[in-house]
Amino acid sequence: MKNNKELTFQSLINESAAKFSQKHAFSFIGEEGYTYKQAFDYIKSLVTFLDKLDIKNTDKVAILGPNSPNWVISYLAITYMGATVVPVLPDFTAEEIHRILEHSESKVLLVNNSINNKIDNYPSGLKHIISLDDFSFISSDKGAPVFSLNNKPVKTRKAKPDDLAAIIYTSGTTGNSKGVMLSNRNIISNALMGKTIKSVNEYDRFLSVLPLAHTYENTVGMVTAFMSGASTYYLRKPPTTTVLIPALKEVKPTMMLSVPLIIEKIYFNKVRPAFDKNFILKILFRIRPFRILLSRAAGKKLMDTFGGEMSFFGIGGAKLNPEVDRFLKESMFPYAVGYGLTETSPLIAGMMHPNCKVESTGPAVEGVDIRLHNQNPSTGEGEIWVKGVNVMKGYYKNPEKTKEVLTDDGWFNTGDLGRFDKKGYLFIRGRIKTVIVGSSGENIYPEEIESIINTFKHVVESLVIEKGGKLVAMVHINREELEEKYKHLKEEMTYVVEQKIQEIITELNHHVNQRLNRFSRINKFVLQPVPFQKTPTLKIKRYLYY
Repeated sequence: MKNNKELTFQSLINESAAKFSQKHAFSFIGEEGYTYKQAFDYIKSLVTFLDKLDIKNTDKVAILGPNSPNWVISYLAITYMGATVVPVLPDFTAEEIHRILEHSESKVLLVNNSINNKIDNYPSGLKHIISLDDFSFISSDKGAPVFSLNNKPVKTRKAKPDDLAAIIYTSGTTGNSKGVMLSNRNIISNALMGKTIKSVNEYDRFLSVLPLAHTYENTVGMVTAFMSGASTYYLRKPPTTTVLIPALKEVKPTMMLSVPLIIEKIYFNKVRPAFDKNFILKILFRIRPFRILLSRAAGKKLMDTFGGEMSFFGIGGAKLNPEVDRFLKESMFPYAVGYGLTETSPLIAGMMHPNCKVESTGPAVEGVDIRLHNQNPSTGEGEIWVKGVNVMKGYYKNPEKTKEVLTDDGWFNTGDLGRFDKKGYLFIRGRIKTVIVGSSGENIYPEEIESIINTFKHVVESLVIEKGGKLVAMVHINREELEEKYKHLKEEMTYVVEQKIQEIITELNHHVNQRLNRFSRINKFVLQPVPFQKTPTLKIKRYLYY
């Protein structure tokens, strides 16, 4: 896409449809899908269809379903006609979905049939429910028109850059889901910002595994891909290992977005155990020159696993484990790390290998200003404030919350603590709300302690909380891995596994606390028997455990 001065979805779609007409736009893996011209035909027909339902520029239209070509067509049609799209995460509960549809005042819902069958009650303000599978009517409060590719818009509505394009409800870890209002300008400018980190063109292939209803995949994956003429492929099933590995081999993606947990699982379950099981390799892996050689060999295998043609593996949504970060850098794997929030469309800072710095999220992206508010002169830490064309318009129907985070002169208060190094690279310390203040007033960052715990053998994930003035670490152990290891013991397996889990908890105490300063040491480790509840981007819902 050229320099889109208008910064509207209407302009973006018109330009891409004209420039990349015969190029493959998107499809399910192994299926024909749509060229850019075919996608544009469907977009225009869906615009006509929604026009017949009296959808005006100020109306809200919701989308609820897993990633699919029709999801993308629906999003682009809604924004093309100047209405407001409300993407709803499929992992939200029925109660959350009802609240979002009601709060957003959505008039139309495009919903996947399988999800619709699980929902008993929709708000009364919802006038029409349409199948996301084939655009047929599920229900309507009046005579229903029929979707047809022969129908084309008879009138063109002129969208403006600052018109509201989307309301995205946060999946946050604090339990307070808010409707973030993003304009055409917010989203499209941020997609263009992302291309300054890594260029994207019509020869690129995206494999989409994160939910399109989340702003990370939505802006950086979907919008950036469409404006650049790239091809995007979607899975018909959840991205489990058995589904993902064949998909990677078939698509051979050049670009992919991920959350840290996915690549961390690969490293701790596959890469590091390969070195740890051999005594000599385990020793060599601790010596930097040998570790780099071993990491590069492992990096080549990792590239092959991802199809062999990856040029950009974007990691965002949460902090990347430092050990995994170091491995990816030393392995020469083409990874990128970014920092952003729904409220900033989302990208704020980012960097691409080989310019990555371990534990940093990189410098501010072009067009974004970052400053540290109330900076501590001794540590250099302060609250991260952001200003730029990517900053949201506010929270929908919530002026009080909007005022809490947006200053009169346009600075957004992220609620994250950070610091800069001398070269302007940003380092995130943690959320202000999760910082634990020690008995002598010291700041304790639970995320940093968790990153140490999570590197220990057989640990899947952890959560550090304060309880009665003491630091407590809740730890989830990979029980299945231990059961597989000791299955030859048959009747005694359960007893041995229980004993081994207790040993791991005891060993953790020494392993972790010797790596922490005095006031950050854990007083008690407790077993978390089941996985922690998570947001759709796989971050632990911390508020449930405080």
